Amino acid sequence: MKYQLSASLICADPLDLANEVKKLEGQIDYLHFDLMDGNFVPRYGLYPEILSAIKKVSKIPVDVHMMSEEPERYIDLLAKAGADIVCVHVEACRHLHRTIKLIKDAGLKVGVALNYATPLNILDYILDDIDLIMLMAINPGIVGHKLIPGAIRKINDLKNKLTAAGQEKIIEIDGGVSPESAAEMIKAGANILVCGTSAIFKVDRPVNEVIKEFREIIDRKISLLL
Repeated sequence: MKYQLSASLICADPLDLANEVKKLEGQIDYLHFDLMDGNFVPRYGLYPEILSAIKKVSKIPVDVHMMSEEPERYIDLLAKAGADIVCVHVEACRHLHRTIKLIKDAGLKVGVALNYATPLNILDYILDDIDLIMLMAINPGIVGHKLIPGAIRKINDLKNKLTAAGQEKIIEIDGGVSPESAAEMIKAGANILVCGTSAIFKVDRPVNEVIKEFREIIDRKISLLL
């Protein structure tokens, strides 16, 4: 089962972010960039100028997770800053299809994020227009929350829904990714796992060793689940 890992930069050392990113070169598949406005979620996150600086020191693709009201206000800024994928929350978009079109018109890949309680049928009329679906396995905006147990079933339900519709989309999981949960998520249908403090950013060990060990744990557990 193929999978990719995305490093959540909100969990990195903010005073040493350039070096943190450089350590991830050749180790990680994506950089996960949380943009939060303090309204949609109860905290602030990263901002476009940081993304511009990151793109100067790294060639790793960046998927931007917009946890903000009126996300269309930031699309052009993110495109100019170097985003590769922009993922907006369906709950934050008054006119979701229009927002998706704005992202595509900016030359970016399009993702939509769903909070845990948001039903999957909200995707029914936009599947043809998007590249990626992000499922939240925790409530958004709070780093370190534990996995919501029903999230694994929702991943499987989404995979079945896409199969029934004859659609192939990237399924990305944000939150609750750990050595204990990762293989179950992949088995259920996940393609990209967003990894933070519990998976890769550990101050007491080199990041390359942690990621290598994390992948080995995932591969071993997947082989046991098959």
